Amino acid sequence: QWPMARRDAALRLFCFHPAGVSAAVYRQWGFGLPLTVEVAAVQLPGRANRLKEPPFANIPSLVDALVSNLAPHFEGRFAFFGHSMGAVLAHELAHALRDRGLPLPSHLIVSGRRAPTAPNPFPPLSHLPDDVFVTEINRRYGGIAPEILQHQDVLDLLLPCLRADIAALESFVLPVRPPLDIPIAAFGGDDDGQTPVKDLEPWRLETTAGFGVRVFPGGHFYLDPLREKILAEVQAILRPYMTFAGGSLRP
Repeated sequence: QWPMARRDAALRLFCFHPAGVSAAVYRQWGFGLPLTVEVAAVQLPGRANRLKEPPFANIPSLVDALVSNLAPHFEGRFAFFGHSMGAVLAHELAHALRDRGLPLPSHLIVSGRRAPTAPNPFPPLSHLPDDVFVTEINRRYGGIAPEILQHQDVLDLLLPCLRADIAALESFVLPVRPPLDIPIAAFGGDDDGQTPVKDLEPWRLETTAGFGVRVFPGGHFYLDPLREKILAEVQAILRPYMTFAGGSLRP
């Protein structure tokens, strides 16, 4: 999805959403960034306008599909932003592009996700019965709105993609490979029980280029309440790539 296509953009920012939700989490981002940035919110199968497509329950297969579908759009300058599961996808997609000799993002911004080498202290939950699964998801993340919980038919539409997303994350085995040669910025909330600030720092091991950590007030889903602050940080990080050297993204 391209919520705000900009013909004269110098940089395209691909945004990858968290588990169980849709690209709509980035629907306002285009309004908060300069005209030189085009926001491309990536919609995964199994939700919103792709509800009838089966969701992936495997990270490598999903990354392969992302490469196939997005590679034609990796022209000019581009960057990746991913929150929670989206951070895993953005990171793995960057590795997949490198492995295939394709263009790499100028910068990778990962948010709300512990570094790949940081241990996961939580037991698996994707196999749990629906009611227990929902309770545990809300206990860990607080990610299902009360209005959804009150409507079983809406919850039934949400659960297949949420369960598939969680299963994909829980079954993913990190490959052994050299770090990326692109800068990484790691964002996190200071009250995120899933991603403590200490688990952001090891993202430094995933790059041989620049690295930085930005910590915001809030829990796991701090993106929307702090959108203006986050977009200001994103803009500051992307500013070096916003010039028109080599022309805009489109002829």
